[in-house]
Amino acid sequence: MTRFGYTLMTEQSGVKDLVRYAVAAEQVGFDFEVSSDHYSPWLTEQGHAPYAWTLLGAVAQATERVELATYVTCPTMRYHPAVIAQKSATLQILSDNRFILGLGSGENLNEHVVGEGWPAVDARQDMLEEAVHIIRELHTGELTTWEGNYFRVDSARIWDAPEGGVPIGLAVSGDKSIERFAPLGDHLIAVEPDGELVDGWAKANGGEAPRSIGQIPICWDPSEEAAIARAHEQFRWFGGGWAVNADLPTPAGFAGATQFVRPEDVSAAIACGPDLDAIAESVRPYLDAGFTDIAVVQVGDEGQDRFLAEAAGPLLEKLRAL
Repeated sequence: MTRFGYTLMTEQSGVKDLVRYAVAAEQVGFDFEVSSDHYSPWLTEQGHAPYAWTLLGAVAQATERVELATYVTCPTMRYHPAVIAQKSATLQILSDNRFILGLGSGENLNEHVVGEGWPAVDARQDMLEEAVHIIRELHTGELTTWEGNYFRVDSARIWDAPEGGVPIGLAVSGDKSIERFAPLGDHLIAVEPDGELVDGWAKANGGEAPRSIGQIPICWDPSEEAAIARAHEQFRWFGGGWAVNADLPTPAGFAGATQFVRPEDVSAAIACGPDLDAIAESVRPYLDAGFTDIAVVQVGDEGQDRFLAEAAGPLLEKLRAL
């Protein structure tokens, strides 16, 4: 049975509000919750970027049932993989084994802030692969030393290591990354409803169907006009595609890149308005592609409480009926 999740969108809400939304999302019936991990919002209109790991620690204590995940964290520049290994282990213990460590190769927007530049995509993939190996080794709780092409670890040990480690989801986008990362990850993460990714991951793991985690933005509002306006203001960056989104360094860059994106362009890509049947149908491509887990992003902080109180429950019923 498909699991449906709620996105804690750190770029568009303050941290105390996000914790409140997390509790409400669990109460209304979402199966899991994912958090973005950003140093900057995509656009200045979004206006937020709290620290995802503090947020997730608070959410782990404020909730009881929902699974939690990063969607996704980059373990190569802002964070050394040894640090990722420690804090993900701690979060797994805090959450009573409800946490999935979602990893990806990152975006310039968040990683350039430490002043180490922005490597080419091949180097970023090499760094991610090495980081996953380090995290896996540290999650055993054994003393670890590593001398690699990109990272060093000197006599490190995770003293509070959860039994069985932490399941890892890896963000992939094509055949090359599937071949490389499927053997390293427990779960598949993707931002497009591509069934070939699901099939390719399974094939790379001897035919075993993966747990495949996708994400889709929606913008519910009693007024379709208001929903489109909010989606355009807050989420027009979405239309550039990940090849563009990975490389732009600042919210100002995203503002310039999206200055000619029209409200109708956004509404063509994101289901907007009060029609829950239409919103549910917008999720169908992920179901058809074989995704087992689908997280929705309700666009904008404005109206988030109302969405959770009025629309989320009925929407979940329609999604599960699909």
